[in-house]
Amino acid sequence: MSDDRGLDSASSLPTGSRMWPSKRYAEMHLRALQDPERFWAEEARKLDWYKTWDRVLDWNPPYARWFVGGKLNACYQCVDRHVKTWRRSKVAIYWEGEAGETRVLSYSTLFREVNRFASVLQKLGVKKGDRVALYLPMIPELPIFMLACARIGAVHTVIFSGFSAHALADRVN
Repeated sequence: MSDDRGLDSASSLPTGSRMWPSKRYAEMHLRALQDPERFWAEEARKLDWYKTWDRVLDWNPPYARWFVGGKLNACYQCVDRHVKTWRRSKVAIYWEGEAGETRVLSYSTLFREVNRFASVLQKLGVKKGDRVALYLPMIPELPIFMLACARIGAVHTVIFSGFSAHALADRVN
């Protein structure tokens, strides 16, 4: 499968896109280098937090802890917050398979599927802090399961579905 599609210029980017012409990106990058705590605090305020952080950065080389005391949920950031807006019927996932098969999931559909999969995981006894290994090909159900894990607070790892049984056992153990 080859892909030779691309953007002709920055003018072809959608309004509100986070992909900027190189000058704007360079300015943003410089701000991040000059005052990383301020920069990342500004960016983090664009997210919906259950609890705002007490401290942006706790730096004890070589260890760093970001947004200490803050609480958020990755699934909420990726799905739920969009379902509550005009984006609910917009495309959340566009998938194209090897043989040209396509699937399109709106944020509303993704929300429903993530909740369904989260319910399945919970019925299997998976709870916050548990580890889940996902052994699936690159199909829409993979990010759905990833988001379902985030929804319930389980930690997931994705294992490439092309691994042999021995290689799979090495990674799981």
